Amino acid sequence: MTATSIQIGAQTCKPSGGIRGRKPPPGQCNTENDSDCCVQGKFYTTYTCSPAVTSATKAKLTINSFQKGGDGGGPSECDNQYHSDDTPVVALSTGWYKGGDRCHKYITINGNGRSVKAMVVDECELYYGCDSTRGCDADHDYQPPCPNNIVDGSKAVWKALGVSKDNWGDLNVTWSE
Repeated sequence: MTATSIQIGAQTCKPSGGIRGRKPPPGQCNTENDSDCCVQGKFYTTYTCSPAVTSATKAKLTINSFQKGGDGGGPSECDNQYHSDDTPVVALSTGWYKGGDRCHKYITINGNGRSVKAMVVDECELYYGCDSTRGCDADHDYQPPCPNNIVDGSKAVWKALGVSKDNWGDLNVTWSE
């Protein structure tokens, strides 16, 4: 198994392709929450699958603003709406998002010794919390595609987990439906 493959039971989740980075136009990459911008010519791996969902699915929790003008880009995929950073909402990597099948369903996220219920409102839109199949374009704030194991949470999720603000951004967690 290669370093870029993830074992899922008897199946292997392999990269589905890749995207060549394009340099964002001046002022077009939103770097709120320390988001990365695409690098001209860099190859970014894409995925259409994610690890199998279990009673304690391992994931990386990242941070995203779902508000208008936030680093999440456009409105959420599930309802074409923006959501307050004070509401516990999440975006999931492409494979876990399941084409919208998890829209408006609640998941439980466990991390930092606490848990929080959050509603799925989006397919991840940012690097380390982004669409796993697309990126480096205006719809994705010129940010690269993300890995396939991301739960991208609002500020409310991070607060509920009791993580100090200076440590927001990247946390190993588990989640379940």
